[in-house]
Amino acid sequence: MPAETHVEQNPLGRDEILGIVRDRLAEILEIEPTDIGEGDSFQDDLDADSLALIELVEAIEEELGERSIGLRIEDDDLEDLKTVRDAVDYVVARLG
Repeated sequence: MPAETHVEQNPLGRDEILGIVRDRLAEILEIEPTDIGEGDSFQDDLDADSLALIELVEAIEEELGERSIGLRIEDDDLEDLKTVRDAVDYVVARLG
């Protein structure tokens, strides 16, 4: 069976990706998803350390890897992801 057939689903919209990022980040930081704004800085607003960001990347890759083919967030790109919006925009661009 070709790889494409077992993951074929409706494309995710930006709002859905934001929800996934928010939910996973809330689990990692042990806060409410509603406390996470799209413009929030991981470090300054959410007090997320580098380990929390690595956990977030792994959670996003796992969740979206089930829905799309091989989403991978490159380690070199991680330093450019400063806000929730940056992470969402990055994933949208990679899935686009």
